[in-house]
Amino acid sequence: MSHHLASKGATESGANIDTTTETTGVNSGSVERSKDDALAIVGEHAQPIDPAIARRVVWKIDIFLIPVMFIQYGLVYYDKAILGSAAILGMTADLHLSVTDTSTTPPTVNTSRLSWATSLFYFGMLAGLYPMTFLTQRFRLAYVLSPVVTVWGAVAMSTAGVTTFRGLYVQRFFLGFVESVIPTCFSCIVAGFYTQDEQALRQSWWFSSTGFWTILGGAINYGFGQIDGGALAKWQYIYLFAGSLTILFGLCCLAIPDSAVTAWFLTPEERVVAVERLRRSQTGVRCHVIKREQLLEALLDIKIWLVFIMMGSAYTINGAVSGFGPLIVSTFGYTTLESILLQFPLGGVTFIFILLCGWLASRIPNIRIIMLVVCCLPVIAGCAMIWKSAWTHRAATPVAGYSIIGFFGPVVSLVISIGMANVAGATKKSFMAAAIFVAYTVGNIVGPQLIKSQTKNRHYPELWTGLIICYCITIASSAALYLVLWRANRQRAASQEDEGDEKDKVAFKDLTDKENPYFMYAL
Repeated sequence: MSHHLASKGATESGANIDTTTETTGVNSGSVERSKDDALAIVGEHAQPIDPAIARRVVWKIDIFLIPVMFIQYGLVYYDKAILGSAAILGMTADLHLSVTDTSTTPPTVNTSRLSWATSLFYFGMLAGLYPMTFLTQRFRLAYVLSPVVTVWGAVAMSTAGVTTFRGLYVQRFFLGFVESVIPTCFSCIVAGFYTQDEQALRQSWWFSSTGFWTILGGAINYGFGQIDGGALAKWQYIYLFAGSLTILFGLCCLAIPDSAVTAWFLTPEERVVAVERLRRSQTGVRCHVIKREQLLEALLDIKIWLVFIMMGSAYTINGAVSGFGPLIVSTFGYTTLESILLQFPLGGVTFIFILLCGWLASRIPNIRIIMLVVCCLPVIAGCAMIWKSAWTHRAATPVAGYSIIGFFGPVVSLVISIGMANVAGATKKSFMAAAIFVAYTVGNIVGPQLIKSQTKNRHYPELWTGLIICYCITIASSAALYLVLWRANRQRAASQEDEGDEKDKVAFKDLTDKENPYFMYAL
């Protein structure tokens, strides 16, 4: 099998391994920069670990990382979703985001400016994703996250000073650009601290903040909606509040460690255990060298393209909900403040089922793609309910349909988990994370453009038809990915032999999933 490993690029001198010999200090050891940082403290040979210490280590990592990521990603979601509430709290009129055509009978309202304000956030995120992703791989996370998050808070606060829709366009673009650092960074953090089996649950924990902050943000916005008088408009107070929270949290980012190798909240003994327990997953921890050969492999890997399609098609719905959710609900006969409160059920469905699916994925092997497909079905049903039901005054059916489309949350959470658990190699993992959230931005750009205000009387047929088609695409691409991964696992299981400690040796050589014959895919 040693010849097999060499042919796969698993030896240090293999053609697929960067032969850079520069070393970097990590704690008390040093390691070639082309290898994983983990080698500095655990070496190539597996070490026995105490299960009690391993449980304590996982608990400490959970206690430190998960709350930070939960709050931070919640702020990401809140900052961009404020627009939906702000639109019905005066921003639409103040910034001329809608145009009424009085030449028609009856007069028609064009909200394309609001659609573009929503989409431009994701154009900014699209522009920032790959630069930010590789910055966080190349440099210490704290040195990238803290200043970028602080700037993001300042940009969010600047929304209160915008006076035209053109100014809002610029602000939304730059807000998306700086916020692009968070989702890919968090995906890589989870992949670098947790085993393959643990990742689905942890990804669900931080991503569930989208549902929680839909509820909390709605409550906050409802409170600001009660303001009467004052020097500023209601929506301006919301942006000042959100931006100031983000700036404060930017300072906290200085405490985020690069990986388990440098986690300051663990003792030296616990760091060894934290890294050693990752050896079995063969996914590596962290490597600072950006490798061209891994980029090329990622570009040609069908798995990444299927995950890209799954994410882009699944997240189209969010672009419509985050920018237009309260506005759509208000057309069912509810007041401005009631429309904000009716975001709570959608947020609750998202929050609960993201966590439930993450928990099930951690308990039952190879169930992630199956759950993803099952969760697509309520989204399709919800879209059909909104579209085909009667929009009478205070109608219940479209609100119920709107609530169950919250199942898009677990769908997207599972896509992230599946994507990040099924690649190895630091550069390839960074590429996968960026690809996932590039698709995320594409879906969010497309979503608002499906809303044609002129078709309101026909219940926005382009929107609901488009979303149903997108979720059928998600199901089809998920089935294709399942077959690809199942076939790869069957081939690897048939070819593997007993190699002693050879599997342990290659675990931290920063090999990709294709280079490492011991890597097994999670379905």
